[in-house]
Amino acid sequence: MLERDAGTAGEFSVRASDYHVLRFRYDARTVVDREQANIDVPALRPGEQVEVIAAQMGDDPLRYARAIHVTVALPAPAARRRAPPSRIRPFDAAENRLPPQGDLSLSGVIVRLDAGRLVLRTRTAGEQTILLRQDTRYLDNGELTAQASLQPTMHVNVRGSKNLYGDVEGYQVAWGDILEVHK
Repeated sequence: MLERDAGTAGEFSVRASDYHVLRFRYDARTVVDREQANIDVPALRPGEQVEVIAAQMGDDPLRYARAIHVTVALPAPAARRRAPPSRIRPFDAAENRLPPQGDLSLSGVIVRLDAGRLVLRTRTAGEQTILLRQDTRYLDNGELTAQASLQPTMHVNVRGSKNLYGDVEGYQVAWGDILEVHK
């Protein structure tokens, strides 16, 4: 199994032992079994070895899959425990092996806060819209805090990068007091 659509009807592809890729059409009547249990096509995982019983349907180049039998099943993916989105948790290097670093650093005053974005007024670029991601980190005086702590007229520093569409995404928003130098 190479790939498959996620719905109850669609297409999937398999690679034969001679490395030819074959595409099939399926629907809710297609019978699928894995380890003596009936499943649906969306439950198939890429990488599983399958046998397909198919029929030619008129002039359609795709064959209709009547039955799919999983001959070599992959182990079920392990369920990951996730913290509730409202709970703030510290950065875990083992869980987030490569956190986004960003190649932009912007500093300015927050003009507006919307759902998922903030508008920052900078000295050089004027107003700049920054998209806030689900994994954006918020630091108040160096301590991890929630997005709700952001307020208009706050002076912040944003580390981020441009995405594929040219929009700036914020990876980290930091604010706080400047420490005095002790001599």
